[in-house]
Amino acid sequence: MTDSILIDSLAHDGRGVAHIDGKAVFIAGALPGEHVTLGKRRRRRSFDEAELLAVEQPAADRVDPKCVSFGVCGGCSLQHLRPEAQLAFKQQHLLEQLERIGGVQPQRVLEPLAGHPWNYRRRARLGVKYVAKKGRVLVGFRERSAPYIADMQRCEILARPVDAMLVPLARMIDDLSIRSRLPQIEVAVADNVTALVFRVLDTPTPADREVLAAFAAEHSVRVYLQPGGLDTIAPLDSAPAEPLHYRLPEFDVTLQFGPSDFLQVNAALNRMMVQQAVQLLDPQPDDRVLDLFCGLGNFTLPLARRSGSVLGVEGDTGLVARAQSNAAHNGIANAEFRVADLFAADESRSWMSQSYDRVLLDPPRAGAREVLPWVGRSGAQRMVYISCHPGSLARDAGIAVHELGFRLEAAGALDMFPHTAHVESMAVFVR
Repeated sequence: MTDSILIDSLAHDGRGVAHIDGKAVFIAGALPGEHVTLGKRRRRRSFDEAELLAVEQPAADRVDPKCVSFGVCGGCSLQHLRPEAQLAFKQQHLLEQLERIGGVQPQRVLEPLAGHPWNYRRRARLGVKYVAKKGRVLVGFRERSAPYIADMQRCEILARPVDAMLVPLARMIDDLSIRSRLPQIEVAVADNVTALVFRVLDTPTPADREVLAAFAAEHSVRVYLQPGGLDTIAPLDSAPAEPLHYRLPEFDVTLQFGPSDFLQVNAALNRMMVQQAVQLLDPQPDDRVLDLFCGLGNFTLPLARRSGSVLGVEGDTGLVARAQSNAAHNGIANAEFRVADLFAADESRSWMSQSYDRVLLDPPRAGAREVLPWVGRSGAQRMVYISCHPGSLARDAGIAVHELGFRLEAAGALDMFPHTAHVESMAVFVR
């Protein structure tokens, strides 16, 4: 056992960092400024990992986790840290990455965007496992340091009503003949209904379908079955149903989506993020705007309400079709969409021969490095970049500033995933 040691800082994944004999040691559950006692140590070449046995002197920002499964479940890593301190950590991490990787600093730091820290997660993938030793099914997220499903009674970050549905789901699946052949449930909480997509490796029997239908009726949810790939997802009840949707009321936009479509996890934060992005991009009534990695139109359609025209580009054919349908559904005629692989440096596309006044980018974790040089030649005077990975944003910010003639006007964190170490952010670049 190690004597009490001081925690120096937080790592990017939310673990506490101490140094013993000059070597970094990562400790889950420890916070900066705390004196802690360590247990078992796993030694690596350049760092060690240790278990937290006791907090001898807690940090002022330490709070009691709301979830009884915290520390076992791998879904959250920061419930023991006050939400305001979580946000400060994410903001600081973003700024450090921008300077260290990109060699840039924003002229001003945007106030972090944050919503309510609980019951925010409207999209999730729940693991399902029949555990013979327990004699029952478990439904939840995987454990923090093991591949097993955590034994959870509820989840405090899942949107209602799914937060309290883990045990009822487990009991219902226990009654199915295919309980050992149902590995996961995709959750999508829309404004109008909650959708549950059950991945089934064997065909449910008629009795199984009756059990699923009864559960759907009792809990007022819509059940889908997925026997194969995403294209096999179909409602349990084949009767036509109102599409899943969410509203962006500030722009009078309703976006319809499928149960497996990508959408931002945090509904309240997404509304705030779209508002801020449109405000910072500042499109004028005659501007031509380009929305890269546009998805189903989350930014495209609000931008169309404020600009002359918008072109949305996305690599997923299904999402582009959904975006086109959403534009028509909202009566938006000044938005067009194209399918294109934005990770391929192919400038032969017709839309790339045109000029644009404003550009918005919302790429996946890999960032937008491949398309950035073209953005630099597009004539755009202003660019807003939404990022889900501060490292790739920092790299791309360095390219934009040092190679393409932009300056980093502003940047700030968005708390899309409270109680986790995930950092979403927004940056504004001006020619």
